[in-house]
Amino acid sequence: MERPAWAPPGIDLSVPSVSRMYDYYLGGSHNFEADREAARKAMAAFPGLPKIMQANRAFMRRTVRYAVARGITQFLDIGSGIPTFGNVHEVARAASDEARVVYVDNDPVAVAHGRAVLKGDDRTDIVAADFLDPPGILGSEPVRRLLDLDRPVALLLVALLHFLDDEDKPHAALAELREALAPGSLVVVTHASTEGGPNTPQQAQAVTDVYRSSGSNLVMRSGPEVARFFEGFELVEPGLVAMPNWHPDGPVEEEDPIVFTGYAGVGRKP
Repeated sequence: MERPAWAPPGIDLSVPSVSRMYDYYLGGSHNFEADREAARKAMAAFPGLPKIMQANRAFMRRTVRYAVARGITQFLDIGSGIPTFGNVHEVARAASDEARVVYVDNDPVAVAHGRAVLKGDDRTDIVAADFLDPPGILGSEPVRRLLDLDRPVALLLVALLHFLDDEDKPHAALAELREALAPGSLVVVTHASTEGGPNTPQQAQAVTDVYRSSGSNLVMRSGPEVARFFEGFELVEPGLVAMPNWHPDGPVEEEDPIVFTGYAGVGRKP
């Protein structure tokens, strides 16, 4: 298998990655055949996945503008994936010249491509780290250089937490990150669920099986289970809702029913 010039050495091109599958759903080019094959299986099991991922991105962009409108210009995007058009730093920078962004991902391809894209940008950087290692994130050089944790930060966990089992202790990791954030900080979450859209529990199980056979967890959680991630935060209006229903830019009646699958919300640290 030919290794693209942008692929870091040591990457096993035969093993799918959730961030590269996400890149494929969004129409990106930084993915391998193993990622495309797994993504096609997931789309066959759970039709509409690309539209759900696009709704994720649209929600993310709305939350970035929401944060800037409330004076928050610092962003920590964990599980950021491969930087594509309309990513956090571009949206934030369009809203405020003061915006500073640190991306975090544990996929070497995402990190390598991120560094190439962000080269020369002194207000944005990317860290190779894992959500389950908050000290590794908070103690990283880019976070210490770019983010002032004594001022509010928007913590983005978009399409991340559903890849973690409860046994991974994601609630504890999030609590550790929350404690490091200043009052007024925001947490932004989207999460897969069998609730809200037209797909069936059987289809949800089928797509979960695809991810697990590719070496990744995919955990569908209920609304109350997703709400647990906001402990210590105050949910901002309209609360925990389907992605299109969170501060929509236009009429949600025109949206495909599939994008109402899952949950999205923003919490504020009091």
